[in-house]
Amino acid sequence: MKKQAGFTLIEIAIVLVIIGLLLGGVLKGQEMMTNAKIKRTSNDYNGMSAAIFSYLDRYSAFPGDDPNAAARWGATSGNGDGIIQGNCFSTTATDESVNLWDHLRLSGLIAGTGTNFPNHAFGGRIGVEDTSAGITGAVICMEDLQGKIGEILDRQMDDGNGNTGEVRATANAAVYAQNTNYTIVRKL
Repeated sequence: MKKQAGFTLIEIAIVLVIIGLLLGGVLKGQEMMTNAKIKRTSNDYNGMSAAIFSYLDRYSAFPGDDPNAAARWGATSGNGDGIIQGNCFSTTATDESVNLWDHLRLSGLIAGTGTNFPNHAFGGRIGVEDTSAGITGAVICMEDLQGKIGEILDRQMDDGNGNTGEVRATANAAVYAQNTNYTIVRKL
């Protein structure tokens, strides 16, 4: 009579425990990476605010709106009215919201060259405009943030409500739909 070979219950249990530990480690790692991206995105809002206000302190004008940029760097000047004209993600070369990035880079306040939009940690563009989502005055915009990320950022920096406070969704959503992408704006 032949003896049948197979796995014992203990061996199967050990394999299942190992698989569970591996899955748990992978999921925890993904959560840690997402949390790090959220922190970097929050820091991007703060960093952009600091760069814009540093420019304002140095040159007495908002970047993009600076009427002396042509004389200073040969860049496109703004009209100096204190308002950053153009929408967040405009591609019109004469819009102050586009030239803002060139002014910040030429002044050495952010890295890079030209008028290309910087990206946040989740890959979407960062922009600046005057008045958006019911917020009057300059706002920093971050596009393509998933609702669950937008809600976390809103709770960390404001009230967690997408249509009130200083952090808002441009879709005017009081409650963020978890799997919907939003442009999230924050008052400068």
